[in-house]
Parts: sequence; structure tokens; C-alpha cells
Amino acid sequence: MPDSDALQPLLRYTDKVVPIEEFEEKLALDRPLRIKLGLDPTAPAVTLGWAVVLRKLRQFQEMGHTAVLIVGDFTAQVGDPSQKAATRKRLSADEVNGYAENLLSQFGRVLLEENLEIRRNSEWLADLDMYGMLELTSSSTVAQMLERSDFANRYEQGNPISVMEFLYPLLQGYDSVAVEADVELGGSDQLWNLMMGRTVQERYGQDPQVAMTMPLLVGTDGVEKMSQSMGNYIGIEDPPEEMFGKTMSIPDSAMGQWYRLAADVEPDEADRLDAALESGELHPNEAKRSLARQIVSLYWKSEAAQEAEAGFDTVFKHGGVPEDLAEHKIPPDEMIHLPSLIRDVFELSGSEARRLIAQGAVRLDGRLMDGEELERSELVGRVIRVGKRRFALLTD
Repeated sequence: MPDSDALQPLLRYTDKVVPIEEFEEKLALDRPLRIKLGLDPTAPAVTLGWAVVLRKLRQFQEMGHTAVLIVGDFTAQVGDPSQKAATRKRLSADEVNGYAENLLSQFGRVLLEENLEIRRNSEWLADLDMYGMLELTSSSTVAQMLERSDFANRYEQGNPISVMEFLYPLLQGYDSVAVEADVELGGSDQLWNLMMGRTVQERYGQDPQVAMTMPLLVGTDGVEKMSQSMGNYIGIEDPPEEMFGKTMSIPDSAMGQWYRLAADVEPDEADRLDAALESGELHPNEAKRSLARQIVSLYWKSEAAQEAEAGFDTVFKHGGVPEDLAEHKIPPDEMIHLPSLIRDVFELSGSEARRLIAQGAVRLDGRLMDGEELERSELVGRVIRVGKRRFALLTD
């Protein structure tokens, strides 16, 4: 059996490890394990939520095991039906490949270069012929698929389930066959898919993988899981000041989970912080500042965290604006369309720009902006602000 010094750190903050007995047996093998993590490139950023499982993958690397990171460029075009109440919109190959390129450049902020394999599952899934697909589908039954809660609920409610959606967990399981996974990591919403991987591996004569899931990090709203589609996320490549400011905006109720999953503090320290907050010994604002510093320091240098905190204080404690304002040159037109200006300055969609104006989130030198057009002369040399943390100096 494995040494407890090797086992316990790997179990830290996990949700489920199934079967735990097989995990212990695999750790006792006299070879590096192959630890699989599959991520579908369906959005452009690696978020703090994704980083929870990525850091667990790094833990395995640090212990000498092989991280097998699968970029699901093929499965992303099928679409993961997990937790979906309806068939999701399919992404095009161009969309998926664009997202994949963005993500590949970000993984190095978390993972080590050594003991790392990065694979695209189109390598093996795109070449599956009809015989291979029929062989794969024989791994499972319709009854097994309907044991899955989201499929069962949709079936009972009369909502459509495409056959393609049934294929997704089988394709994910085939990934495990292709890379000979010993352990597969995923979020807690992925347990059913990971267990299907065991079934598929056994169908192909392999020893089944162990499923290890991590809790889903709640987003900056403190309610829903972190999601790029919902906008309640922080990306690991967000600028330090934005990362710090967004962390400071989370509800107090989310801090305990964020300390454990986003900042990855030691369990004893997290428990101490919980107790200090509950007793009133530690003020929530100070705890949140410490949390923001630790998160920024994980992805940037500690000096960047200190500068981000100082910039935060300039804006929120002293009512000023950041010293290193980004500059944006105003178009030469005499009248400037405000939604278009906000769209271009802050790289938003037109609909998002209009929504922010309607919500009273746009200010010019502190003055609320709610019109459609402004004279250009009113904008030159002014600071435009969107929300609490985004500023730009408008120039000629």
C-alpha cells in the first residue's frame, strides 16, 4: 500500500475518489501513473475554476507521475451534455481550434513542463470508422445512459436527447483507452462520465481508471459555478489589478471555498481562517484582501499582488483612478456613438455595452453617462469608467 505521506496530499480537497481502494493500489505500483484530464476548448480563458483541477494535476506531476492533458478539440464539437436541460448548440471546428490555441498558451501558468503530455483527441477520434464506432457504442446500453440524472430528467419531461449526446461520454471514455489512463480527474459534475470511462476501458481489455473529482468553484457571484458564459469568472491571465479587484467583490460566504480551492491554502490554515471569521477576530475585508493577494501571487509575482492592492486602494479607498491608465484614441467623427465607443475601448460586445449603459455602469470623469451620442470635444482628455474596475483615458 502507498505511504500515507503520498496519499493524503493527493486526497486534499477532493470531492470523490472512486474506487478509493484501487487508487491506493495504483499508487503502490512501481511506476509513474498516467493521470488524465480532459478539457474541451469551448471558451477562450483558463479560469480559476479550471485551475482547481489543473493544480491537482500538477500535484501528481510533482510526485513523479505523468500528466496527460487532453484538449478535446473533437469532443467540443459534440458538446458535453452534463448538467444540461436541453441539447446545447454545437461549435464549429474553427471556433474550437481558435479556443484551443488560446488555452494551450495558458496551461504553462499552472502545469510543469516535465512529466507532461498534451494531446488533442482528434488524433484518435477523427479516425474512428463505422466499425470502430459500432465497437465503441457496444460498451454501453440505453438503460445505462438513462441512469444518468440529467438524461433521465429530460426523458421524463419529454425534452429531446440526441443520439450524439449519448455518444459524448463514450467518446470521453475512449480518450481514456487511447492514452491508457490510470486516473482521470474532473469536476464533481463529471463523475458519471469518468465512471463511464472505466466501463469503456474494460470493454477494450484495459485495467479501469480511478475517477477523482474536485468540487466546482463557485463564481464571483457566490451562487453559480464559475462559468465564462455567465461572466462570473476570473481568468488566470487576467491582469493582476483585475484579478485582485474581482476577488474583492466576491460575497463573504464564498471565502471559505475560495481559500481552499482558488488559493489552495493548507487545510489547517483554512480552518483557522474560518474560525477567526466566525468569532469576529478577523474582519471579512482583511480576510478577503489576504485571499486576493494569495490568488494574484499564484499566477503573477508577489510584487504584482502588492501593486494590485495599492491600485485597488487608490480607486476604492481614496476615490481616485489608477495611475497607469490605458489610453484609447477617439475616432475623428464629430459625434461619437457611446455604445460603440465602450465596445471598442473595453473589448465588449455591442449588446453588453448597451446593457452597461442602461444599468448606470458607465461614467465619464465620475458623471453618469446614459445617452447614445456625445460630441467628441466632450470626451478628449476624460477618464471613462465601466463598472468598478475598468478605466481608460480618452485621447485625441
